[in-house]
Amino acid sequence: MRQGKRFGFSVIEKSDIWSRWKAGQSLHEIGRAFDKPHTSIRCLLLPRGGIPPAARRRSRLALTLAEREDISRGVASGSSFREIARDLDRAASTVSREVSRHGGLPVYRAHEADEHAWDSALRPKQCLLALHARLRQLVASKLIPDWSPEQISGWLKTEYPDDGSMHVSHETIYRSLFIQARGVLKKELMDHLGSKRRMRRSQHSHIFRDSRGQSPMPSPSEKGLQKWKTGRFLVIGKAIC
Repeated sequence: MRQGKRFGFSVIEKSDIWSRWKAGQSLHEIGRAFDKPHTSIRCLLLPRGGIPPAARRRSRLALTLAEREDISRGVASGSSFREIARDLDRAASTVSREVSRHGGLPVYRAHEADEHAWDSALRPKQCLLALHARLRQLVASKLIPDWSPEQISGWLKTEYPDDGSMHVSHETIYRSLFIQARGVLKKELMDHLGSKRRMRRSQHSHIFRDSRGQSPMPSPSEKGLQKWKTGRFLVIGKAIC
């Protein structure tokens, strides 16, 4: 382990770390791969509760860099917005907004506009629970008596079968708990989950290895223990509501 090395991770390294975590590697395993202490890996993963960030993609409706370059050339040649839009097969209002949003006719530059648009897309989007106070309060009220997110999601669909606004996936509930930066569900509610971890583990992580790194077959008792499956607690094949 390198001593005294406190440098951060590059974008490529961060992506690799998230991939390894998602594949089920432990903090120590990832740390050894990068010659870093496991605490450094934890510091990277903890703010997102162990939930990998979504891959960023451009909207198919957004202007591309090539289109912005055509707009820049059109502006430089004195073409009207309608003429530029016709060549791009876009609405004139789209071209007008694009130019106005990025400095106007005198200073519009394609690459600067494209970078600014990409950065602006990073603005945080509010999740479902942040937008619907009633739904958020219901979810919180069910977490307090130790209901699992899977149970809550299933109960909402049963209780409000014809009201889609009162439906939420268990994954959204987990994300709102583990990613505290969202500011939706209070951190204290995490204490009511079956697991006391502060980071969500991938399903691939449920692989136990022996000292040789092999994965032994589970015992019959381990096979029979399944927790919170389909909204019920299953123990050795018996359902307890």
